[in-house]
Amino acid sequence: MLVDVAVPLPLYRTFTYAVPDTDASRARPGMRAVVPFRNRREIGVIVGEGHEQNGISPKPVAGLPDTDPVIVPSLLSLCAWMAEYYAVPLGVAIRGALPGALASHEAPEPVRRTRRVAVLRRELPSLLHRDRTFARAPQQRALFELIESLGGRVPVEHLTSRLNFSASVLKGVVARGVITVEEEVVARDPFAWRPAPSPVAHRPSPAQREAIDRLTAAQGGEVFLLHGVTGSGKTLVYIELLRRVVLERGRGAIVLVPEIALTPQTVDRFRAVFGESIAVLHSALSDGERYDEWLALKEGRKRIAVGARSAIFAPIANLGAIVVDEEHESSYKQGESPRYHAREVAIVRARAEGAVVVLGSATPSVESWVNATKEGKYMLLTLPERVGQARLPTIDVVDRREPRGAAMQDPATRDWLRMVLSEPLESALSDRLQKKEQSILLLNRRGYAAFVQCSSCGYVAACPNCSISLTYHRTPERLVCHYCRHAEAPATLCPKCAGAVLRQRGLGTQQVERLLAERYPSARIARMDVDTTSGKWAHAEILDRVASGDVDILLGTQMIAKGLDFPNVTLVGVVDADVGINLPDFRASERCFQLLSQVAGRAGRGPKGGRVLIQTRVPAHHAVTRAVAHDYEGFVREELAGRVTPAYPPTVRLANVVFSGTTEAATAKLATDATIWLHALLRKRPMPGIAIVGPAPCPVERIKNRWRWHVLIKAEHPAELTRLSQYFVQRFAPPKDSTKLRVTLDRDPVALL
Repeated sequence: MLVDVAVPLPLYRTFTYAVPDTDASRARPGMRAVVPFRNRREIGVIVGEGHEQNGISPKPVAGLPDTDPVIVPSLLSLCAWMAEYYAVPLGVAIRGALPGALASHEAPEPVRRTRRVAVLRRELPSLLHRDRTFARAPQQRALFELIESLGGRVPVEHLTSRLNFSASVLKGVVARGVITVEEEVVARDPFAWRPAPSPVAHRPSPAQREAIDRLTAAQGGEVFLLHGVTGSGKTLVYIELLRRVVLERGRGAIVLVPEIALTPQTVDRFRAVFGESIAVLHSALSDGERYDEWLALKEGRKRIAVGARSAIFAPIANLGAIVVDEEHESSYKQGESPRYHAREVAIVRARAEGAVVVLGSATPSVESWVNATKEGKYMLLTLPERVGQARLPTIDVVDRREPRGAAMQDPATRDWLRMVLSEPLESALSDRLQKKEQSILLLNRRGYAAFVQCSSCGYVAACPNCSISLTYHRTPERLVCHYCRHAEAPATLCPKCAGAVLRQRGLGTQQVERLLAERYPSARIARMDVDTTSGKWAHAEILDRVASGDVDILLGTQMIAKGLDFPNVTLVGVVDADVGINLPDFRASERCFQLLSQVAGRAGRGPKGGRVLIQTRVPAHHAVTRAVAHDYEGFVREELAGRVTPAYPPTVRLANVVFSGTTEAATAKLATDATIWLHALLRKRPMPGIAIVGPAPCPVERIKNRWRWHVLIKAEHPAELTRLSQYFVQRFAPPKDSTKLRVTLDRDPVALL
């Protein structure tokens, strides 16, 4: 029997292998296959029937490690669409859809956790039987009768560590043939440590009821954009939809969230309603935990998957609904091949499997808004008001362009906190502390200072591997590159001019935390950024402290800006709204508006109301003015007008082709050669509506010691972009004499940096 196998390598074809007759009945599409490939073994997936070519005898499959397919036909079809649309090999697309324990060629067997269990093997029905069996062995009899009373199956660890039976006593009972010890696979529950929350009764508002009714009456494959202001109760709409889909109709569902930080809160809300039918899939879990959750979904023991972008590939049969919460978030875009966008994959999967899609956001992506309001591809649902007693907070702008007083210029008398917090924000923060209310401060820049600069010659400490300045971290003290993780000790003298003074410029979350602690020594401050949340459950632990009232001020980066619901938070301060607003990227303004709107939405979710203060040096920027006015539609109108000339999505479709190499000259030449190649192709085979822009250095032109250039491909029609992308990645290649040059194509990029 011959089979076609897709291997997870950058090769745009499948390979034919022979399956021994003894395994022929198991060799179905979706099965993993261990295959020989170029003097090594790879884990591939069977995708169909193979065909012998040119009289070449196919190599035999080395093994089929599973009894059943690991990927069902519908997901195989989804991977085939991904391979075509995102211009990646089929094997790479399939690898991206499988949990790491199954996809890695280094670990073909799934990582599973086992435990030893003492099991009742033979009953002793009478006292006479027991007296004869355990003569002069009272401890063994006690152990036997304990196992019997506990249902005939008890973990060995429980017997030895909790009930104090020695290993020799257990060994003696086993030797008598009445008990056996077996190995049992243990399903790891990553949320077992969290107490199961109690369900909270809510009565839907009229707007929520209308949205719920329209969603539950929808046809499979329909896509809805749920545009609800922050605090309008989008999660309740999701839960009520899943009640109908899962509990009443017996189907499955997927709920995507953009941040690991949001997963515990989201899981708690859904577990309160759906109990143990919730499976969690995200990158903070171990391979074993993810595999257990994946297997529970595949076997139907759990029917709702909650997780980050990779959860879109959850092996759920009879899928009825997919929810993409905070659909505008860039974290739904995979940064490595296959560079898929989970929102787009969700829509394609739902249409193929007859599921309803809900894209929820207070600040939808511009593309989704156009699809719902102009293109007619999505149906628009709105939640225009907050639920209950909550009201949208008042937002004020603090103009930081004002000159500081003379005292601020003298380092000896300088009020360093005032360099960070304006008088209005500091006053509001003090007021909340006195009232025992909570505050959130957003600074989307981690570390202690943005960079270190010599006050004599202006030298800035930069990463030796990337075109980026090093960020100063105080605890532990080091200079760190946030791209390649290069770290070094801060210099005491300027390496350029030997000057003795190096000043820290800019702000980071570490520095702001220290200044706050000095000004408010009794305040309970929690910092939430990548540095403080590297631990497995660090996100959940910090947010649980906020929820329980053990934190007065939560300071953090963008991970605190969305999805969090704390009624006692009455103040939100944006320390520096200008971070990222002027980046050389067409989405910079959109990201700024979304971040400001989302973090402002954390305030005023309870009856006490809320206030937001935004500190900025560009108070007239439309991202700021529209966020202050809670005017999403006004922002979109201005933003769309700026994406016509020059044309950027959603006016056109876009692919970003990035060329990288270890030398700048070779990288630039490769980008230039590729551009010439593309223009020559379009002259030979004209494609209407296609435009080539570039080549040019990337805005961050070097990362991890690799120089980067890029070329943009703009297209009026998606089909033409698909054809050109496929042709380019399969036909154009770096020079054969160089293994240091790489070409990657990113379709529908979320950033061009």
